[in-house]
Amino acid sequence: MKPLSDEADLRYYDRIESTRRQVDQLSGGKIGYVHIPNMGGEGLNEFVRQYYPQIRKQGMILDDRNNGGGFVSEMILERLRRVLVGLGNARNTEAIGTYPSQVFYGPMVCLINHYSASDGDIFPFYFKKYGLGPLIGTRTWGGVTGIRGFTPLMDGGYLSRPEFGTYGLEGKWEIEGHGVDPDVEIDNRDDLVMAGHDPQLEKAVDYLLAEIKKNPKTLPPAPPGPVKN
Repeated sequence: MKPLSDEADLRYYDRIESTRRQVDQLSGGKIGYVHIPNMGGEGLNEFVRQYYPQIRKQGMILDDRNNGGGFVSEMILERLRRVLVGLGNARNTEAIGTYPSQVFYGPMVCLINHYSASDGDIFPFYFKKYGLGPLIGTRTWGGVTGIRGFTPLMDGGYLSRPEFGTYGLEGKWEIEGHGVDPDVEIDNRDDLVMAGHDPQLEKAVDYLLAEIKKNPKTLPPAPPGPVKN
């Protein structure tokens, strides 16, 4: 067997799967967990890999912490914004189809921290703007002015130029220099993390369990077939 040159991906998958199992245990299997590492091709692939197998959970945690940014946040938000408006099934089957297909039906939250950067700032900003759920954690990084191109320097460094800004319908610049504030501010203290806790994640689970209890959302079964007169 040929050893891997880098074990970072294995450690990442172990951490994500361990967190998913922790959420599953804390919620009794009711809540799904999705981590989005960045807003590039890798992040989009991870969203697809993690999100769709858990789409029938009753609650969902979208973890945007340590997100390195990119440009695909609107693609992910389009999936999360789908609204269930109808159902269907086939003759002699119990499987339920939804309209639109692959739609999540339940409460969501988004976890953020100071390493949620660039398009990782923009994602939670519009997650909240669309009313998808609360933001839990700490204020994001606050750098959403995109760059393009670079000018090389003699010492091997380079200069980049800011080119892409974000502003709102009121005609004011947004996010840059401040970040996105959480609805529920809670820090992951080092001592608690070293003891095996994730206070931000645990708060998200508690919130979703309360929402599920208060307003449970389940797909109704198919009605009886039409009666022939």
